[in-house]
Amino acid sequence: MVKTALNQFALAAAVAGALGLAASPVFAAGEGKEKCYGISKAGENDCASAAGTHACSGQSTADYDGQDWKYAPKGTCEKMGGKVEAFKGMGNPASKGQG
Repeated sequence: MVKTALNQFALAAAVAGALGLAASPVFAAGEGKEKCYGISKAGENDCASAAGTHACSGQSTADYDGQDWKYAPKGTCEKMGGKVEAFKGMGNPASKGQG
């Protein structure tokens, strides 16, 4: 009986910890930042894909995917070659500063 209670407690603690970690990127935004699609390299996105291909940060598989985003200072997204809305295709960081 005690062993079962300990197992249940351990499972509850693990689930709570995982949920806490999963929620962290959402709180990291803060004021003065916005989602910028198409600027993150593979494995460096901040949260889930707009297309639903993955649900967590760090899971993008392609550089500059228009469905993956990371936080950027407000007003800088397009200057970095991205867009503030999800889009098909890839971002173009090489065009930084060109519109």
